[in-house]
Amino acid sequence: MTAPLDGLLVVDMAQFLSGPSAALRLGDLGARVIKVERPGSGDICRTLYLSDTDIAGDSTLFHAINRNKQSLAADLKAPRDARRVHRLIDRADVVIQNFRPGVAERLGFGPAALRARNPRLIVASISGYGEGGPWVDLPGQDLLAQALSGAMWLNGSASDGPVPFGLSVADMLAGHILVEGILAALVRRGIAGEGATVETSLLEALIDLQFEVLTTHLNDGGRPPQRAAVNNAHAYLAAPYGVYRTADGWLALAMIPLDDLAPLLVLPIAGRDAFAERDAIKALIAGRLKQATTQEWIARLRPHDLWCAPVNDWPRLLSEQAFRRLDMTQHIRRDDARIATTRSPLRIDGSRAGIDRGAPRVGEHSAAIVAEFALDEDGDVQD
Repeated sequence: MTAPLDGLLVVDMAQFLSGPSAALRLGDLGARVIKVERPGSGDICRTLYLSDTDIAGDSTLFHAINRNKQSLAADLKAPRDARRVHRLIDRADVVIQNFRPGVAERLGFGPAALRARNPRLIVASISGYGEGGPWVDLPGQDLLAQALSGAMWLNGSASDGPVPFGLSVADMLAGHILVEGILAALVRRGIAGEGATVETSLLEALIDLQFEVLTTHLNDGGRPPQRAAVNNAHAYLAAPYGVYRTADGWLALAMIPLDDLAPLLVLPIAGRDAFAERDAIKALIAGRLKQATTQEWIARLRPHDLWCAPVNDWPRLLSEQAFRRLDMTQHIRRDDARIATTRSPLRIDGSRAGIDRGAPRVGEHSAAIVAEFALDEDGDVQD
């Protein structure tokens, strides 16, 4: 099967997580991705370690986000390298950036300059907090964006302070949103023949993540969300919604009518106000669920179509037949290193992208790319 984006050329000028993750998604869909990074050290993400694991000289994070890319080493402040990158972009379909606002323009790689040279180009950018305003110069970093977005006040229970997500959720969501915009712009280009400038930010991604609960807040007098004091899992949902300790693990309970749950737990909760009495009801449920194992409760609740699930850790998830059936893991290679990672979450016509080419070394493909695209065609620069 031909991949949907086969034949598309993407120039990835981004660093860290958000922009490169967007390029990764396009590569998984079949696009050719050329990563432009500084000579020598390359993308800073190469040395952004999540643990003490190093694979072939780079972090696991870099390998995860930059598989199936080619690397062109270029110093954008050096005239020769800048000319090379401009000539490559003249042939590209998509450019992805996550410079701080104003930096791309100062380097001569702003959207207006690039589209003036290549009118069919899609220039896609991620910033921290938008292209202007009082936060424009703040570092566009995931935890800081979480802090500014208000999202931390949805996590944890009422007695907790603000609780951050345990993932780089702003980076990853911004990358996904950028891909959505890029694909929409490509469709428009196919209809009208013109390129586009696509922009989002970490803050916009987190605001969009909260659209459901923010809409409630904007329409109920501006009341702040009230996290449950007991086993909170959603500030706006009533009992029993939450995660509870059992005799041997943890059990998640979703939206379950108290009248249906009461006889199975043998608790006096039927007919009570599931939100107004949320904490008291959840405390009763918590005390009861500790008296049996997770699987015993599942065996009791699921036959009645009551929504519950065990809380898996990663080893348990990886051992589950349901997980293995999805075929969501793969091995990629670089030199002699074999790296286990995930695969694209998207299936098209029943097939999921699986590409075993690992992340490139800095400048690994520079010579080949320069020759292929005749980037030194005027003959005034030589390595």
